Amino acid sequence: MFGSRFFRKMRVLTISAATAAVVGWSSIACAAAFQVGDQGKEVAEIQAQLVEVGYDVSADGDFGPATKEAIKAFQKSQGLEVDGIVGPSTYYALMGRSMPVVSRGNNYASRRMISTAMGFLGTPYVWGGTSPSGFDCSGFVQYIYATAGISVPRTADVQFNVGEPVSIDSLRPGDAVFFSTYEPGPSHVGIYIGDGNFIHASSVCGVTITPLHKEYYINRYLGARRMS
Repeated sequence: MFGSRFFRKMRVLTISAATAAVVGWSSIACAAAFQVGDQGKEVAEIQAQLVEVGYDVSADGDFGPATKEAIKAFQKSQGLEVDGIVGPSTYYALMGRSMPVVSRGNNYASRRMISTAMGFLGTPYVWGGTSPSGFDCSGFVQYIYATAGISVPRTADVQFNVGEPVSIDSLRPGDAVFFSTYEPGPSHVGIYIGDGNFIHASSVCGVTITPLHKEYYINRYLGARRMS
């Protein structure tokens, strides 16, 4: 016959296995989420439902900062974890159905890059700066792309000549957007992050988020390039 010590040991092993299974499932669940940088039909459906329940967002299929803030407000109203990420619980509360499988692909790389970029909000502007101690516009773009394994030239005018041209109506999070500011030609650059916004190192306020259609910038807009 088996002794009590054996059954105690088996019980511990069973609990450990169950715990491991829960942890493993949680990791998978956390990986399956919509967040800043994602794009597509599913994102547009989430945005449309946010509009339906009273939040002011555009159902354009780009998950940007405005969508994140709307999700955070919705999560707070529902007593959910307020992180601005649409995981299974938030998706079910908002959409009333189970969450679909989230496609990774290029969106995943773009949103990781954008998440990194947003971590530098408030970093001071430094002429010629290329590091987290201070960036200029093209130094910031070069640095952020490098974190995603994408090599781009150092200055905005040369960056404008690489990658694939993209129309303003076809912008995706992660695209580089260019402007003619203090001199003719591409003299300022940022990274489109969705919701009609771009992140950039501004000479006035450092790394910041600005609406692309803000009068100053849209009047000086030259075009966009897709680097990946």
